Amino acid sequence: MTKFQAPLSQAASLLAFRATPQAIACTLAVGLVLSLSGCGESGKDAPAAASAAAAASAADPMDVSVKPDMAANFKVAKVAREPVAMVQEVSGRIEANERQVTRIGAGVTGRVTQVLAEVGDRVRPGQVLAHVASPELASAQLAYLRAHASTQLAERAVERARQLIQADVIGSAELQRRESELSIARAELRAAGDQLALVGIPRDAIAKLRDSGSLSPHALVVATQAGVVVERKVSQGQVAQPGDPLFTVADLGNVWVVGALPEQAARNARTGQQVDITVPAIGKQLSGRVIQIADTVSPETRTVPLRTQVDNANHELKPQMLATMRIAGTPVETLAIPAQAVVRDNDRDHVYVQTSPNHFRLTPVELGAASEGRRPVLKGLSEGTPVVIEGAFHLNNERKRAELE
Repeated sequence: MTKFQAPLSQAASLLAFRATPQAIACTLAVGLVLSLSGCGESGKDAPAAASAAAAASAADPMDVSVKPDMAANFKVAKVAREPVAMVQEVSGRIEANERQVTRIGAGVTGRVTQVLAEVGDRVRPGQVLAHVASPELASAQLAYLRAHASTQLAERAVERARQLIQADVIGSAELQRRESELSIARAELRAAGDQLALVGIPRDAIAKLRDSGSLSPHALVVATQAGVVVERKVSQGQVAQPGDPLFTVADLGNVWVVGALPEQAARNARTGQQVDITVPAIGKQLSGRVIQIADTVSPETRTVPLRTQVDNANHELKPQMLATMRIAGTPVETLAIPAQAVVRDNDRDHVYVQTSPNHFRLTPVELGAASEGRRPVLKGLSEGTPVVIEGAFHLNNERKRAELE
């Protein structure tokens, strides 16, 4: 065996050990270089070596070479440190603004005789939602009539006392006593009227009761604010108790978007901070402000509840819709690259690193979420590394085309 046959024998052994396309190409390239050098053709050594190196490079699917006339289509820049706001992305949901939610119940114990509102109905203040028949209602109306009669009697007594004191029949002490009784009677009348309004008797019905003495047959459950009925917990024939929430009315003109930040990231959030919100159900991106960050951590999930508020004038957002919240923290100095420099391959982020003029290598990296068109580098690149920042998508297509050929 000659001195040139030995390396060829070793290359053949390596080919037998690992018969991959890349190994075959590299082995043949090495064998070709050694064979040419053994033939003594010194004038052709350099071109042969370059051809072998090009063949070995072409065998690597992560490398790509472009023609000089195409190089102008790709812009290269070095990775540098710059201030980037780390973006935290959390899941959220739409909820009604609890400050604009009213739970409405009956003012007396009684049986529901009629239900006039359903879930989804839009109601106005004072609109009747249900009727309730109650023995307590009759007692309250009779108490009001008695207070009204007492007030009228006290008024006549004061008027007579004023006439008598002018005739010098009684003293001023008697007039003062009767005026005091009138004040008490009027206070009792106002209290009885407030009690009727509390149990669901409208003011016009109270005036009718005072003037004609006709009792109202049932109490009314009325809406106290404008909004949408989001919950109904009453049926006809049901016995209602004071304090039982029969209807829930919510004003959905603005809603809350609530989520939870990991406890490590909660320190980067602050009240008043802008939050970008994506709601897949309506296919829109919204903008809101952080209005509340909880002061406690949930022990089960180790997260901090967060709440934002957004306008909902057209009522597109419905309670319990899912949303994604993107919260940008305080900018910090870190390695970053443009978002357009990133290409996705095999469900991973990659960038093209320039290895030599017109030669690039697809390199896997780990990146943070995009913030104002920049992606913070977590792993895979060092400061000063030249990467393709414009044309990476077309360069990736060129690599795939070359791989197929």
